[in-house]
Amino acid sequence: MNTLPAYSGARISGCWALRSDGSGSGEGSLDRLLPPVNTSLSPRKRTTSQCKSEPPLLRTSKRTIYTAGRPPWYNEHGTQSKEAFVIGLCGGSASGKTTVARKIIEALDVPWVVLLSMDSFYKVLTGEQQLLAANNDYNFDHPDAFDFILLVHTLRKLKQGKSVKIPIYDFTTHGRQKEWKTVYGASVIIFEGIMSFADKELLKLLDMKIFVDTDSDIRLVRRLRRDITERGRDIEGVIKQYNKFVKPAFEQYIEPTMRLADIVVPRGGGNMVAIDLIVQHVHSQLEERELSVRAALASAHQAQPLPQTLSVLESTPQVRGMHTIIRNKDTSRDEFIFYSKRLMRLLIERALSFLPSQVHTVQTPQGEDYEGRVFHGKRITGVSILRAGETMEPALRAVCKDVRIGKILIQTNQDTGEPELHYLRLPKDISEDHVILMDCTVSTGAAAMMAIRVLLDHDVQEEKILLVSLLMAEMGVHSVAYAFPQVQIITTAVDKKVNHLFHIIPGIGNFGDRYFGTDAPPDWSDEDMDELSC
Repeated sequence: MNTLPAYSGARISGCWALRSDGSGSGEGSLDRLLPPVNTSLSPRKRTTSQCKSEPPLLRTSKRTIYTAGRPPWYNEHGTQSKEAFVIGLCGGSASGKTTVARKIIEALDVPWVVLLSMDSFYKVLTGEQQLLAANNDYNFDHPDAFDFILLVHTLRKLKQGKSVKIPIYDFTTHGRQKEWKTVYGASVIIFEGIMSFADKELLKLLDMKIFVDTDSDIRLVRRLRRDITERGRDIEGVIKQYNKFVKPAFEQYIEPTMRLADIVVPRGGGNMVAIDLIVQHVHSQLEERELSVRAALASAHQAQPLPQTLSVLESTPQVRGMHTIIRNKDTSRDEFIFYSKRLMRLLIERALSFLPSQVHTVQTPQGEDYEGRVFHGKRITGVSILRAGETMEPALRAVCKDVRIGKILIQTNQDTGEPELHYLRLPKDISEDHVILMDCTVSTGAAAMMAIRVLLDHDVQEEKILLVSLLMAEMGVHSVAYAFPQVQIITTAVDKKVNHLFHIIPGIGNFGDRYFGTDAPPDWSDEDMDELSC
């Protein structure tokens, strides 16, 4: 890789510092710290984002939404093809780390960025420690104040693309809230905190290390404003805590870790030269890692026999006749709904035959034994991919008594072509269930793959998932089967082609629009869906 471009700055202890004052870093280091690492970066043209709003936990390209999912970056073995790129942001309290993180997110303009704060991983205080904290006598700026075991475990799983539970720390009560938030993996993870470089195992997970260097007076003013307005503290207590713990901890534990940084950013979020350099490097890394949903799908779809996990409903005259009706562009909406429901009922009945069963003997009214079969499992749960998949729920309820229903809304981003998770509601304890995942059409398989990944992240076993769809394209079949080889796929028909707009050819049109009587832009694919009105 190329070396850093010649910005006006000073080389400090193995890292580049984009500064104008030429000051150096503190001496010393923690025993747990690793030695400096390679700092070479490659330049790239400046990339900016049009989004100026405050980013939520996850951000997607071109638009900002609250979401809990990510696109299916998986290889032909069903595992995540590339790990996420993790940026570590370190610096003193109130140095501007969060602002720098948000500036990076805005300038990156790439889908699926997670912002993870170290503040969430403060240890749960004992009763005695609670009293100390109430009197501003507990040291929150010491490495021992953080739960590094949970933090490393969480960041490692998140980097691998797995879902994680993040504790929510309440600074007014100095404790964790009862409810934790669920976060899913992404292409880029930005991890920020005062002790981001203070643990060997944590440092191993960071692909890029950034130190935000801000004048101590500015940090004190920011901390006063934040703690008084946001955390209900009084000015005397804040100053006492700063002089007793914050300032000494910075000099002893935080400032020495500056030497481990790949880039030192003075003045925080206002230093666009440094932020631009960071963005260049992250873009180059993402290009090298080939984090592209379309590339992953294209590589999965090759001329080869359909997988053995696929089951296609027998093309009887009855089934072919119903397909003739629903594929006809001149079919009325009433007829389209009627014959679609008939096909759905046959499809669900076929899917049930793949559920495990065991021999069970009963006695008939005539007093004779009958050797039959019963479902061998805890529960059956149906999960519909909204909105078209919801139309299959009545057929499932008609044949499965007291079946539980979950819903997932996945929309294709028209700018990026990538699936985005907008809404998720799954029954409790779904991990123990056999799940029938319902979507009426599957073209590329992107939405189905993402929905399966969400189920796996909720600990549903892959072999207990059945994907049912009225119509699938060969591309979608191959994509799902190669990513998740243990998922059973059941459909009524498979069409061979997908055009450049990702429409199934010859296809059925946009199922949701034909079923619900709505209109969609002509360039929308079969898997594009309307926003859900909850």
